[in-house]
Amino acid sequence: MTDDLSGIDVLVVGGGNAAMAAALSAREVGASVLVLESAPKDFRAGNSRHTRDLRCMHDAPTNVMAGAYTEDEFYKDIQSVTGGQTNEQLARMTIRASATCTEWMKRQGVRFQRALGGTLQLGRTNAFFLGGGKAMMNAYYDQAERVGIRVVYNAEVVDLKVEDGKFESATAMVAGKPVEVRAKVVVAASGGFEANLDWLKEAWGPEADNFLIRGTPYNKGKVLKKLLENGVESVGEAKQGHMVAIDARAPKFDGGIVTRLDCVSLGIVVNRNGDRFYDEGEDFWPKRYAIWGRLVANQPEQIGYCIIDSKAMGKFMPSVFPPDTAQNIGELAKILKLPVEKVVATVKAYNDAVQLGTFNHDVLDDCKTSGLDPEKTHWALRIDKPPFYAYGLRPGLTFTYLGLKVDEHARAQMKGGKGARNIFAAGEIMVGNILGKGYTAGIGVTIGTVFGRIAGREAASQALHPVETRKDTKVEEFVHAAD
Repeated sequence: MTDDLSGIDVLVVGGGNAAMAAALSAREVGASVLVLESAPKDFRAGNSRHTRDLRCMHDAPTNVMAGAYTEDEFYKDIQSVTGGQTNEQLARMTIRASATCTEWMKRQGVRFQRALGGTLQLGRTNAFFLGGGKAMMNAYYDQAERVGIRVVYNAEVVDLKVEDGKFESATAMVAGKPVEVRAKVVVAASGGFEANLDWLKEAWGPEADNFLIRGTPYNKGKVLKKLLENGVESVGEAKQGHMVAIDARAPKFDGGIVTRLDCVSLGIVVNRNGDRFYDEGEDFWPKRYAIWGRLVANQPEQIGYCIIDSKAMGKFMPSVFPPDTAQNIGELAKILKLPVEKVVATVKAYNDAVQLGTFNHDVLDDCKTSGLDPEKTHWALRIDKPPFYAYGLRPGLTFTYLGLKVDEHARAQMKGGKGARNIFAAGEIMVGNILGKGYTAGIGVTIGTVFGRIAGREAASQALHPVETRKDTKVEEFVHAAD
């Protein structure tokens, strides 16, 4: 039934981690909640169903994370990947709040496991979901049903009525018909515009035709565009996003995290001309894997090729598709349809430049090259043990960073500096406040969980209490609270 979608306290637009964190948190406060998910039920949860972990601050070992990961170290990692393009206040608030996320998630039914191995090196910094992101989201939806949150699927929001910073109503296409939905407060948690190919081409030009979209085809950015048109201040740039080098054979949409290739730091990467173009061993893979999509996007025909030998096999997460293989580099180049002489010369130059060291993929080791441009600064081993292997790489776009500017209460900020009256935002649609560029593994889920919880609590508080008497939640008390 779609004739009774109005008269609720909090409308949540979106169905992923941030949206459900907001919905559940609003319900905890006592608000009535409606969730509009544009996807059908079988494909619900946006990009969150492809995730597997979140990055968490902790001062001591936990049952799923080793050692300690302090606020300052976490913030240093954010600074490193963004090049300083972050809002420090919001970033540190997110970091501190991350310490409470796993316990809150457990109360919603989410279960955790110890970190995976391979090249991820995340056992100390990230908590992994048992069963991955889909299991996490199934737990959220089960909890939503138990507590009385209504979810409508195949409900794409195509228009928003906003007057002077106040949300009035949303128009959603439900079962092919437009339905007006009214609510006291709205939480926008509908993701970026990465599945809107026309918008991508506006930002990137024709290069975008060669991008693969790692996640959901339902994130078209319609809610984002409507809110920007209605005076919400933007943050971030249209050409910035979480873009990973993924298997060139991955599908156009929804390939997910399994299409990522973790072998780059163990070999070399050449472009269509057979040239190396970046340091494959610059830093640990969780801090650098997300720059490789953009690097490949800037190469001829937006493609690259990772070349490794038999010594590397078994040292990285297995790929979904088997690599191309050959007994010598020339034969491998032929299979890849690359200039044979150039690839052979590139590999020889690399091998000749490798310096002896002690290989250790768990640390920034002393295996490096000397005399190359670019150098490989860590994990440089000669590519000399047949058979030889190669993977084609394409830019795999996960989500975009152009979004809505928010404050520490997750309240959308209007042009001119005022906060929106009843519009909140969480997740990918506001991630540009913290990630101006770059990415470090698991932080997207962290931002979505933290701001989803804050947006839900703040939205519910506003919906349940008159504006004249309502006081904003003391966010610092919330993020420090021991769940």
